Amino acid sequence: MPSFHCITYGCQMNVNDSAWVARSLVKMGWEETSMEAADFVFMNTCSVREKPQHKVLSMLGIIRDVNPKASVAVAGCVAQQLGEKLWEKNAHVRLVLGSDGIVYAPQAFEKIAKNPKLRLSYLKFTKEFPDRKPELDYFKNIPLLPTGSAEESTKGNDTRAFVNIMQGCNNFCAYCIVPYTRGRQKSRPLASILNECQEWLDRGICDLTLLGQNVNAYGKDKASDTPHFVELLYEVAKLRGLKRLHLVTPHPRDFCDATVSAYKELPVLAPRIHLPLQAGSNAVLEKMGRGYTNQEFMRLVEKLRLARPDLALSTDLIVGFPEETEADFQETLRIMKEANFISSFSFIYSDRPGTRASKMQNKVPANAGLDRLNRLMDLQNELGEKWLASRVGMETEVLLEAKSAKPKYSEITDNSINIETVRTALETIDDDTENTSWQGHDVWGNTVNLIIPNDLAYKAGDIVSVKIITAKKHSLLGELIQK
Repeated sequence: MPSFHCITYGCQMNVNDSAWVARSLVKMGWEETSMEAADFVFMNTCSVREKPQHKVLSMLGIIRDVNPKASVAVAGCVAQQLGEKLWEKNAHVRLVLGSDGIVYAPQAFEKIAKNPKLRLSYLKFTKEFPDRKPELDYFKNIPLLPTGSAEESTKGNDTRAFVNIMQGCNNFCAYCIVPYTRGRQKSRPLASILNECQEWLDRGICDLTLLGQNVNAYGKDKASDTPHFVELLYEVAKLRGLKRLHLVTPHPRDFCDATVSAYKELPVLAPRIHLPLQAGSNAVLEKMGRGYTNQEFMRLVEKLRLARPDLALSTDLIVGFPEETEADFQETLRIMKEANFISSFSFIYSDRPGTRASKMQNKVPANAGLDRLNRLMDLQNELGEKWLASRVGMETEVLLEAKSAKPKYSEITDNSINIETVRTALETIDDDTENTSWQGHDVWGNTVNLIIPNDLAYKAGDIVSVKIITAKKHSLLGELIQK
């Protein structure tokens, strides 16, 4: 049977789609292998920013050079945007799958494998959510699922799962290409979502993330057969085996009071929300078409923190939007401090074809945008380090994900040890055969490294009690609490 390799750019939805394609192909008898050896390369693409799109075009050349015999399938946002133009200078591209066309990937791969001269494209948007079976039953007795990455398939990947609940967006923010490359919003049927969630939980997963371009607008595109987003949350929260539930990515404008209240009433909802601000200036927010002011954003933050006092927020930010002034940028820095974001994805504005912002005048010079991005990142690093430092001394629960590449330091389990000694220990390798260093995440999404005695026989996917003993720049060091 043929072999394949997946390359994925962009959001977690793309990662999820690639994993589904990999599972489907393996179920059909295909073999996952390296890019250099593969008969077919599946490249799932992103065009939300300019740089990922350039990476895609560059990668097509790399594939041609390192594996001239391989046929290529280009899927996702760049495929939707460029369509069959990808065929013009890329003879090895034989399959083009738009965002909704990925559902046809397994059958399309089978067709082009049988006919060496065949080229196919699936670029039309569907009217309904392009649902697909998660292909989990086939792997019921197989501990590791195909992930869409030959390298990742060798690791313990059954610790967290992501479930698409909707696709597309109706907002048409001035800078955003998503409505053009992902289409209008389409909500997935409730029964399908619950079935997939329970299948993941039955595999032993206890941490789920509900995915969507505008996840908390779920159901708004339907009349009566799809519930409101908050109703979906309560239904998922009832599922057996669920311990943590995350959302990616909600829109501030669609955060109703009932969803806010869910953070008070549903302990399973993780106290970490990625809430895109994009800009702190009301003038810029209006030009972006975000549908809220900075005052309304901060009122939402206040409501959320009243409902869940331990809540942590991360965000998305764009600097250098057309006509953004230094005063506008200072508003972004002010709101960052006020909201106390623990992390952010930040970008310099770039034109995306067909968007309203691409036609705006008075673009911010590139050097000014870079300067603002650097200052923003300096502030974000400061806020992030303060957040991690505030975790020191607290007890929390950590979901173990993999044995850590960090060395093993049994001496750090001694509470009397000096923090400076701990930091020194982190720079040395200790040959400790009785303990293993593990990496995992706490309920806020912080990376935590800790030592676990081998005789306790913990495994990836277990949740353990941990006391945080020190903070590094981007992670925490914990000590196992043995009960």
